[in-house]
Amino acid sequence: MRLSENRNTVLLVAAALLATGMIAGGYLLGDGLTRAQAASRAVTVKGLAERDVTADLATWTIAYSATGFDLPSVRAEVDASSNALSEYFRSLGFRADELKPVGAGVNQFINNGVNTITITQRMQLRTTDIARAQRAVAGQFDLVRRGVTMQEGSNMVYSFTKLNALKPQMVAEATKDARKAAEQFAKDSGTGVGGIKSASQGYFSIEPRDGDQAQGGYGASDSPYKKVRVVTTVEFYLD
Repeated sequence: MRLSENRNTVLLVAAALLATGMIAGGYLLGDGLTRAQAASRAVTVKGLAERDVTADLATWTIAYSATGFDLPSVRAEVDASSNALSEYFRSLGFRADELKPVGAGVNQFINNGVNTITITQRMQLRTTDIARAQRAVAGQFDLVRRGVTMQEGSNMVYSFTKLNALKPQMVAEATKDARKAAEQFAKDSGTGVGGIKSASQGYFSIEPRDGDQAQGGYGASDSPYKKVRVVTTVEFYLD
């Protein structure tokens, strides 16, 4: 009789422990699912930051040429244009080392026994004095009066080279802008905004501020006035 009672007692205890374990397991499973659902509640938004900047580098590559029937006279004409070009920039206050030759070419063409020679010379102005560079472009017709005939494509190009100094501040501004968008979404949906779940920085673009046609490479155009822009994508947890 006692053996039977002891066996029943053991069975009851085992059943109680099993039930307790199932309840605890169910609670932990339910709590885990609740946490998983809370962790999956997030919103992805974009943030924008823009800055108006002024170029800090100006480059002007000027190509000019002379054509004739004998090399010495053609070369003398090109040399005269080079001297006139140097004098023009010197009169505007540019340093001598800011203007350098960057290439030359000689082409000979024989037609009906007549030898025609063309020499093309390229000079480049490179300066950080943007205001002075603008004055040089504004008065470039004076080069024509001095006998320098510039070829098509001889344009001043302005570049902004200090992007790295702006990146940290602009990324912070874009992230702040993204949080504002997330907060508005959370307000509309009756939730709150938590920390950042993930984030990715978009690429920085440097474009002419007033829509001038870009040329000359990244961040370069024929306008010294630029707009730097970055868009970030940020995923925020929702409370």
